[in-house]
Amino acid sequence: MDIATLDVRTLRLGETLRLDGLVHTGRDRLHKYLHDGGALPPGVDFRTSALYHCGPVMVQQGEGWRMVAGGPTTSSREEPYEADVIARFGLRVIIGKGGMGPKTLAACKEHGCVYLQAVGGAATVIAHAVERVEGVDFLETFGAAEAMWHLRVHGFPVTVAMDALGNSLYEQVATQSAERLRTLLTH
Repeated sequence: MDIATLDVRTLRLGETLRLDGLVHTGRDRLHKYLHDGGALPPGVDFRTSALYHCGPVMVQQGEGWRMVAGGPTTSSREEPYEADVIARFGLRVIIGKGGMGPKTLAACKEHGCVYLQAVGGAATVIAHAVERVEGVDFLETFGAAEAMWHLRVHGFPVTVAMDALGNSLYEQVATQSAERLRTLLTH
């Protein structure tokens, strides 16, 4: 599915996708920078691309770069910032692992954004979905792991874990687990 034309409001919990298009990495330092009033680099448009919570392992090849490993990082660290990033920049697609909190879920519903779960522990598999590294911003400022890498992906595997309707697989699992625990404890 092409990220640029993806109708995020039609995606449902548990749906699996293979994404094609432009993905930008962003971790703690980028989120804080954007939250504190920083601007996106020229040419970056979150309305037609995805933000991936990832600190990739990159290798320089001549004038360019190649991703060696690119597994998702824990997204909950971005909870203090993500709702603002969604609202300010029109972010429609977030990729990460472990889910996010109620502020991000509410912003997804209000602004039309989805949180997609990438498989943790599959860093080299995910790297194979990267066709090319189109560039990097904030390398000198934030360092390689926190820089904003611009990745052209094809067949990037994800699952819808928080939809644009305000539903969360993480909340469902927590509720079902609590119910099951209560049942087990009363018998």
